[in-house]
Amino acid sequence: MQLTILSIAGKPGLYKLVSRGKNNLIVEALDATHRRQPAFGTDRITSLADIAMFTDTDDVPLMDVLDSLKTVAEGKRCDIDVKKATGAELFDFFAKVLPNFDRDRVHGSDIKKLIQWYNILVEAGITDFKEDLKPTEGDNIADREEPNE
Repeated sequence: MQLTILSIAGKPGLYKLVSRGKNNLIVEALDATHRRQPAFGTDRITSLADIAMFTDTDDVPLMDVLDSLKTVAEGKRCDIDVKKATGAELFDFFAKVLPNFDRDRVHGSDIKKLIQWYNILVEAGITDFKEDLKPTEGDNIADREEPNE
């Protein structure tokens, strides 16, 4: 089951794409409320499939990072308290998840958001990150691919 999971700037949490309207998207919160709401073209909407983390070599797709985090957290909710953790604690933890992450370009706030998103996805029952969250038709990545000739 492929899902399009979205982050909307200025709105907390993650959202699942439910439907596409003429001038908007209908999204459903992945939290306990499952509240549906419109998202408009003026909102900064990003599919998780379009996000990558910086490393010392190539960028790593977020799905691979989430999968690695699942391994480190043993498939359970990540138990780091992102509100109380120091920057050093976050970087030490993230080094277990993605050992070669770019320490100059990945910030503590990025790691906090990653952990929060991971916990939201796990609580929503989405744990097969590479399959459930791979780009679907209409996502930006699929739109950029060159057609076969």
